[in-house]
Amino acid sequence: MTSATLTAARVRQPTLRLAAIAAALAALTAAGPTLHHTLGEPALLLIFAAGGAGIWAALRMADGADPREALIVILVGALLMRLGLLFVEPYLSTDIYRYVWDGRVQASGINPYRYVPSAAEVSHLRDAAIYPNINRADYAVTIYPPAAQAIFLAMTRLGESVVAMKAGLLGFEAATIALLLALLARLDMTPTRIVAYAWHPLPIWEIAGNGHLDIAMCPLLMAGLLLFLHGRTLLAGVAVTLGALVKPTALLALPVLWRPWSWRLPFVVMLTAILAYLPYLSVGTGVLGYLWGYIDEEGLASGRGFSALWLMERFTGPVPGAARAYVAIAALVIVCLSIAVAFRKDRSPQTSVASLSWLLVIFLVVVSPHYPWYFLVLAALLVIRPSATAWVLTLASPLLYDVVGGSLWPSYDVRIGAFTLATVAALALDARSLWRKSEPRTSGAIA
Repeated sequence: MTSATLTAARVRQPTLRLAAIAAALAALTAAGPTLHHTLGEPALLLIFAAGGAGIWAALRMADGADPREALIVILVGALLMRLGLLFVEPYLSTDIYRYVWDGRVQASGINPYRYVPSAAEVSHLRDAAIYPNINRADYAVTIYPPAAQAIFLAMTRLGESVVAMKAGLLGFEAATIALLLALLARLDMTPTRIVAYAWHPLPIWEIAGNGHLDIAMCPLLMAGLLLFLHGRTLLAGVAVTLGALVKPTALLALPVLWRPWSWRLPFVVMLTAILAYLPYLSVGTGVLGYLWGYIDEEGLASGRGFSALWLMERFTGPVPGAARAYVAIAALVIVCLSIAVAFRKDRSPQTSVASLSWLLVIFLVVVSPHYPWYFLVLAALLVIRPSATAWVLTLASPLLYDVVGGSLWPSYDVRIGAFTLATVAALALDARSLWRKSEPRTSGAIA
């Protein structure tokens, strides 16, 4: 055997190992719903742990593999993992049925913010597949913003079914991956880092499995970041604003884009929002939909929806004024961090990406959403700006589920306590790492 043949074989070994990991994860994903229903909630947590381990191994192996071959294996593996859940009926959430309903309502010429699904005025649109599965059907109009509504309308013109909606959302995920690859190139990073998102179990389960809208925000957010890094700030503002009109979390990118005292970006943001809302303004202030009801329902007004505060009061009992104090402190933290980002002196691509990542991480830690899919955007950012906190929030998020249950599944108190403690530990680790990087380096003695 020649030396060239031996060298080629050594190069191919990591690629073959990558393919083996991809096949194992794809098989585990396909078997996931059965394992979950049979073994209970702990099975999902173990599946996520296996996914995290697979990503860790893949990142190490990709370094020794041919980059082109490794990327092909990663993307094919990602596709197979998603196909394993595409045709599975959503059972962790029923949100996707509302998406299909809103698209159907709009196609009939009715403003989706006008009637609850149980209203007599839309009774002719009901069917046996979608309508019975809509959550809050008898008391809540839609909560989704106008860009999301435009997506629902477009998707349902291709098919008014769960599978069609999932397939459309997977198209947004493909766009997210393409934009992440473009960002990796812009940041001079290896393209195989895309495995951190492509094989991450959170997007696989929450998009291919449950069909969550949050992924439609991600390509708009990534497009905005890429445009900004190429100096197209106003176009970036349009993309980010449209992303925020899918999921408001994208608003946190605006401090990254804004140059102090410039009026042009705020003007573009406001104009984009106005134009997006125009087709729905026939309902007046009703265009905000179920927003205020949702805020109250999730305990964000009373304070019980914030994990740290909720856990504290489990030991202390109700503390008068604690909710207001928490909201005030949390808002102050986010505002101060946003101002610091907006006025940063270092506007390099790396600092801009890091700023966006930390704004999103801190916001999600402070707000402490109760649903894993809220952390999807962090899975995307793991590709270009990984952090211990983002890994914990995305991989430990199954602790927030209690759909299947199981005798080994801890109580809500224990699960939220564990999730919060793990998050705090990860934040401390990240803070320590950032502190070490910021310390001035002293030069050694010259011999």
